[in-house]
Amino acid sequence: MEIKYSIDDIVVQDPPTEEFSASDLTWTKYESFEHHVDDVALIPYERVEAFINGECSIAEHPTRFHIERGRKREKGSLKENKSDEYLLYRLYWCSFGPENYGEGGTILPSRRYRLNTRNRAARPQSMRGCTCHFAIKCLYARPSVALIIYHERRHVNKSGFICHGPLDRDAIGPGAKKVPYICSEIQQQTMSLIYLGIPEENILQTHIEGVQRYCGPNASDNSLASQYVQKLGMIIKRSTHELDLDDQASIRMWVEKNKKSVFFYQDSSETDPFILGIQTEWQLQQMIRFCHQSIVACDSSFGISKLKYPLYTLLAFDSRQHALPVAWVITRTITKQDVAKWMKALMDRIHAVDSFWGIGGFIIDDPALEMDPIREIFCSPILFSLWRIRKSWLKNVVKKCGHIEVQRELFKRLGKIMYSIWTKDNPMDIMEELFQDFIDQTAFLQYFKAFWVPKIEMWLGTIKSLPLSSQESCGAIEGYHTKLKLKVYDDSHLGALQRVDWLVHKLTTEIHSGYWLDLYADESGSFQSVKEEYIFSTSWHRAKLISDDAVIFDDKEHHFAKVQSKKHCGQEYVVWNPGSEFALCDCSWSMQGNLCKHIIKVNLLCQHRKQHLPSMSFLSFQDVLLDHLKRPMDDSLALDLSMAWASQMQHKIQRIVELTTTGDIATVTQKLLLKWACRKGRTSAGKPSTTIALSTTTNGKITKRVTAKRKSRKRKRI
Repeated sequence: MEIKYSIDDIVVQDPPTEEFSASDLTWTKYESFEHHVDDVALIPYERVEAFINGECSIAEHPTRFHIERGRKREKGSLKENKSDEYLLYRLYWCSFGPENYGEGGTILPSRRYRLNTRNRAARPQSMRGCTCHFAIKCLYARPSVALIIYHERRHVNKSGFICHGPLDRDAIGPGAKKVPYICSEIQQQTMSLIYLGIPEENILQTHIEGVQRYCGPNASDNSLASQYVQKLGMIIKRSTHELDLDDQASIRMWVEKNKKSVFFYQDSSETDPFILGIQTEWQLQQMIRFCHQSIVACDSSFGISKLKYPLYTLLAFDSRQHALPVAWVITRTITKQDVAKWMKALMDRIHAVDSFWGIGGFIIDDPALEMDPIREIFCSPILFSLWRIRKSWLKNVVKKCGHIEVQRELFKRLGKIMYSIWTKDNPMDIMEELFQDFIDQTAFLQYFKAFWVPKIEMWLGTIKSLPLSSQESCGAIEGYHTKLKLKVYDDSHLGALQRVDWLVHKLTTEIHSGYWLDLYADESGSFQSVKEEYIFSTSWHRAKLISDDAVIFDDKEHHFAKVQSKKHCGQEYVVWNPGSEFALCDCSWSMQGNLCKHIIKVNLLCQHRKQHLPSMSFLSFQDVLLDHLKRPMDDSLALDLSMAWASQMQHKIQRIVELTTTGDIATVTQKLLLKWACRKGRTSAGKPSTTIALSTTTNGKITKRVTAKRKSRKRKRI
C-alpha cells in the first residue's frame, strides 16, 4: 500500500449511513515524525460520534470506548503549524482494557491513577486487557475535519488472542458463579451436535439432560443452560481460523493458545522445515486405549497437491475396527531426522501417561516413507497397505478408459503385476505385454509410464519385503481418507486451502467433534441415528449385511460374480476378477476408485473356494512363515527358535480368532490356564511382617520355618 506523507493528500470520507465503523472507511498508510506509519482516515468532525457509535456496535466485538487521554489548544496559539497538528486531541480506548482483571490476567495500567469514567464497562471482570484503541484529532488548520488514527483495530490482548465478545471462549459473564457444573464431556457433546447441524431445540434438550446427571433438576439451571448453549452456538458460528493476516503468525498464536493439543511444533526457518503435531487430550486417551499391543496405521497422502502442507494422520482401530484419527502431523518433510523428531515427541507424551504402552504393528501406505524411525521409536514390525496404489490405478483406469470391458481387463492385468511377487513371474514382462495389448489406450499409458514406471520397482520391492495388511484395514484407512476429503474440500472458503490455520481450525473443531460424537454414540447407546451411520460407515461392515444367497458365481470360467441388490429388487452388480484385491465392480462407489462392499463380500466367499487364489495378505503371511523355516539349518538351535516363534504366533492368532468369532466369551476364558500368585503378608506401619519360608526335611516333608523379626533400632522417646 502506498504511504502518504501529508494529510492534504488524503480524501475526506463521509459514509451515507447514520452510523458507520472502520470497515466502512478506506484507510491510508500515513507516516510522519510523530506517527511513524499508521492507518488513518479523514471524516467530517461532526460525524465523530457516528463513527464511535458504529465501532461500539460491531456484532463480533460489542463494547464501549472511553477517553483515555485528551489535549486541547487555543485557536491562534501556534505561529507555525503542520498539516496534522491538532486543535483537539483525544485517545479512545476499548472499555475492556487496558487493565486486565480476568482469570490469569495481570494489571496493565495505562496511567498512575484510575479514571472514574461513566462509559467504562460496569464490572471489573470485564477489563480483559484489550489493546484496541484509536486517536481522533480536530485539525488545527481545518477545524471542520477530523483525523482518525487507528493504532490497533483488533480487539485482542497483548498475546494476540481475542479477549472479549462472543468469540472469546473464556469471557466471564455476570452469572459466572451461578452456572451449573458442565464437565468437558457435556461441553464436547454440545459442540459436536452444533457442528453436525442438529436443531438447537434438540441440542438444548440433550445438554440439559447431561447437566441434570450432575446437578439434578433445577429450573434456574435449565435457564442458564439455555443461555450457555446459545452462547456456545454463537461462538462456533462466528469463530474464525484467521487469528492474524499472516498465516505463519496466525499458527504461532494458535500454538501458544492450544499448548495442550500440540505435541510438537517447529517453525519454518532457513535450516528447519515447518512441522506441527496436533493431538488433543481425547485423542491421546484413545491412542493409549486402542493402540496398546495393537495396530497403528498412517494416511500419508492427504492434500499433497491441494494443501499448503500435506496432512499425515496416525490412525487407531477402535472396537469396531474403524479408523480413528489419534494424531495429525502437518508438514512437507519426510526425512529421517525430521520424522524422528515428532515421533519421539509423541512417544514421550504417551509414556508420560503410561510407561508400559507399546504397539504391535505399524501400517504404512507409501514405500518412500522412512521406516527406521518407526522401528527405533515404536519398536514394532511394519506392514504395508495396498489401498493407495489400488485407488490411484482404479481411478485413472475409469477416468482414462471409456469402455467398461477395457477397464475390467486392464485393471485385472495391473493386478497381475502385483501378484507376480508370489507367482514368480517377471513383472517387467507383464508390463511389456500390457503396453502391447492396450497400445490404443494412449491416455492411460502416458499416465502410467510418467508416474508409475520410474518407481514401480520401489513399490514391488517394498511389497515383497514387508507383510501386507488385510482388506479390512485397507477399507478402514480408505474410508477415513474419503470422509476427510469430503469434509475438508467441501467448504465455501476454497481460497483458504493454502492457509495452515484454516486446516488446523477444521481438524480441531468440526472433524474432531464428528469422530468424538461417533464413538460416544456407539459406546453410550445414545443418538441412534448417529450410531447406525457410524457402524455402517465402512465397506467391510456394509458387506456383512449382504447374505451369502445374494452372491451368484459363474461356475464355468470363474471370471465374474453377481451380487443382488437388497434395496432395489431385480438389480444386480457384477464383480469381475473375483477373489482378487484388484477386482472391479460396476457400482457407482467402485467406479469412483473405492473398495466397495460387493467386492469385499465376494472376496470373503472366495476364500472357501479352491478355484480362486488366496488374498495378497495371506500370500504375504505365508511367505513370512516359510522364510522362517528356510533360513535355519536342519537340527540347529536357529530352527528351534524359529519354531518357537511360529508356535507363539499361531497360539496368539488362534486366541484372537476365538475371541472375535465366539458369541460367549466365557467359553474361551474357561480354556485359559490359571495363574497363581503369592499373596504378600500384612505389614503394620513401619514394621516388616514375619516372613514364612519353606524348607524340605530329609524325609521329603515340607515344614515351615519362621524368620524372626528384626529388632527395631528406633529410639523410644522419654
